[in-house]
Amino acid sequence: MSNLGTAFTILEGIGSELSSFKCGLAHFFLQHTSASLTINENYDADVQADTETFLNRIVPEGKSAPWKHTLEGPDDMPAHIKSSMFGCSLTIPITNGKLNLGTWQGIWLCEHRDQASARTVIVTMTGAQA
Repeated sequence: MSNLGTAFTILEGIGSELSSFKCGLAHFFLQHTSASLTINENYDADVQADTETFLNRIVPEGKSAPWKHTLEGPDDMPAHIKSSMFGCSLTIPITNGKLNLGTWQGIWLCEHRDQASARTVIVTMTGAQA
């Protein structure tokens, strides 16, 4: 799992549009089945490492794993399961031109494949503009 996209990175792509909203919602949708989006603590890197350890223990990969779907390699089916566990979309409130996340919260783009490919996140924003 890689923290490829944090709230900061995502803000680089939507910052100018986001700043025009006084109140609203930002919806993030990841167009992939072997990666996921989640909100979690984004301060201590140990949280990410511990989350990856947990996921790898409950969804094993490799030749001894029980999965039938291995068309794209032994990490393929585990990636699909992990993606389903976290999901592929988030909705976050917008307040005064900013994502209204908690103090320690950040958006994680979780890569569940061993060899990551390019990922696309679609962002839509609705609400009252300033």
